Amino acid sequence: MDVLRGALLYFGLVLLAGRPGHAMEMLQSFPTARAVVTGHNAQYAVRFDTVVNHRISRLTITRQGQVAQNLQVILHSDPKSLTASAPRLPPGEYELHWSAVAMSGETNEGAVSFTVMP
Repeated sequence: MDVLRGALLYFGLVLLAGRPGHAMEMLQSFPTARAVVTGHNAQYAVRFDTVVNHRISRLTITRQGQVAQNLQVILHSDPKSLTASAPRLPPGEYELHWSAVAMSGETNEGAVSFTVMP
């Protein structure tokens, strides 16, 4: 009986481990896609549906395919968001890129475009 119980437990764990996991999703960003940004200081945030590892996740701003600014992620912010603050960028078209790593090891990468007005 103990052998049967052990075998059932083993196969149950194998089945659970083999199940596809939940994919990490980006829920919202600031700025939002195609937003127009004004002001002297810029705030950036990307929110996910799971807790993010702030230490190894990244936020970057690009302009015409070149890195315009690597943002410093605020370590003690909302556990499900990557947030950063930076001086205002010169007027132009930009993209906010993220490379997020969940505490579970899942990853999510993406970008949203935005415009900085004079």
